[in-house]
Amino acid sequence: MTEESQKEKLRQHFARRVTTQARVVLDTWQKIHSDHTLAADHREELATAADKLVRYAQRFEMASHADAGQQVLALMADWPAGEAPGEPLWPRLQEAMDQLGRCTLRRTDHQNSEAPQQYRRTPIYIALGNDEMSSRLIRQLEFFGFRASAFDNGDSLIEACALNKPETILMDVNFGGAANAGIATIERLQAQHDTPIPIIYVSEEDGSIETRLRASRSGGEEFFHPAVDPGQLIEKIETYTHGNAVEPYRVLVLDDSKAQAKYMETVLKKAGMTSHIITDPMQIIHALDAFSPEIIILDMYMPGCTGMEIARVIRQQDRFHSVPIIYLSAEDDISKQLHAMSLGGDDFLTKPIDPKHLIATLHNRGRRARSLLALMIRDSLTGLYNHTHTLHLLEQEIVRARKKDQPLCFAMIDIDYFKKVNDTFGHPIGDRVLRSLSMFLKQRLRKTDHIGRYGGEEFAIILPGTRLSDARNVLNEIRERFSELQQPAGDREFKVTFSCGVAAWRGESAQALCERADRALYVSKAQGRNCVNVADD
Repeated sequence: MTEESQKEKLRQHFARRVTTQARVVLDTWQKIHSDHTLAADHREELATAADKLVRYAQRFEMASHADAGQQVLALMADWPAGEAPGEPLWPRLQEAMDQLGRCTLRRTDHQNSEAPQQYRRTPIYIALGNDEMSSRLIRQLEFFGFRASAFDNGDSLIEACALNKPETILMDVNFGGAANAGIATIERLQAQHDTPIPIIYVSEEDGSIETRLRASRSGGEEFFHPAVDPGQLIEKIETYTHGNAVEPYRVLVLDDSKAQAKYMETVLKKAGMTSHIITDPMQIIHALDAFSPEIIILDMYMPGCTGMEIARVIRQQDRFHSVPIIYLSAEDDISKQLHAMSLGGDDFLTKPIDPKHLIATLHNRGRRARSLLALMIRDSLTGLYNHTHTLHLLEQEIVRARKKDQPLCFAMIDIDYFKKVNDTFGHPIGDRVLRSLSMFLKQRLRKTDHIGRYGGEEFAIILPGTRLSDARNVLNEIRERFSELQQPAGDREFKVTFSCGVAAWRGESAQALCERADRALYVSKAQGRNCVNVADD
């Protein structure tokens, strides 16, 4: 080995150490962001990890990582110990983490043509006893941004979980050869962790009720018989991982008492929720328009009006018709409480408010409201925005782009020869292809981008703040990677490609922008498919 190659090997070793530490920072942040109630508990852990990253990066002369880590530390100086970050701090911290993520995913070897992997915060562990199936699954998972590891015995799996707790485990019921040996391994494993790890069980046998109950009691979220193909398993793994952090609930509070309003603001902030407090009932319309709350808390009795009257005004606006309204009052007359709820309210909490009761109520109401909203605006097969809501989002982004004088791009994607896929492999496999592309897009585009299922095998993507050249490059890279993905169909595998048309907003209406992107898509189809074309100005 030459001296130069030794130096290069050493450089790569140091780079891996810095990258590994960067991922520790990102993993800790993801843990906080996926459950805001844990923010205070993990603050010091995040600070320690970021400080270690800066020291490593400076020592090994990796300036971009050092700068990103220093930015995180600077922001954390404004984060009080024992509390969740204040509302202005969340997006700034997320922006710093995004910058660090880009550093971590940046290609360091320019000869490597493979796109950087966007790994999830923790791995997926596979314990199947079938090496071929395990390898096939790992390859598929890596395409979707997961980091997966396979194990051939229970002891090594338990040891790995002690070092790095996984997002989920895919476990053969009889892993190890003996009946229910896999369940026994999971029972031993779960006993070592305070919170259970979600388990996806697979079995070649149907399984008795005793086996299924034991599997469920050990943390089993799914029990597949017969063993399913990689595509279906990956969809389930996606369900039980936390790569997509839950956004904090937006809560509007109207209470004429400034002391009570301040108390509510403190409680909501500690719970990691985003609050907007007003004390003047006459400001309610402006607050609704400016804040777009997901949950509304109203004091029952205020000077000049009652909470019931405010609730009726709110319910007269269609877009707030299904937003949960919770009354706060010292009123303990059940008849009056029921009457208040009949006039537009959904729940009634009696003062003095128990913080735990309040937060539990908000979580329950918010979760249900989001579920109902998703039914209205999302496609049931892919979970992406439906056609109508996609166009609504495009109109909103056009207004924002015009106001801020920022670029905006819109893309149309169409899966090539999709009818042939359905005719050859059947509609269930075709549906799985649609879901695989939707997952692929979600994991490779930004949170600020909007992805919709436009209809059939067509998808639409809104890219705010993006120049045409950047949009084309991003979508072309996604197209190349997706075309390499093996789509499973029983014992067979096949590949699928897509065509794409991209248009930059030039001041026209949403409909005109859609038509230009659609024409660019038609050009891609005419040129032989599996390519990206941009619309002419």
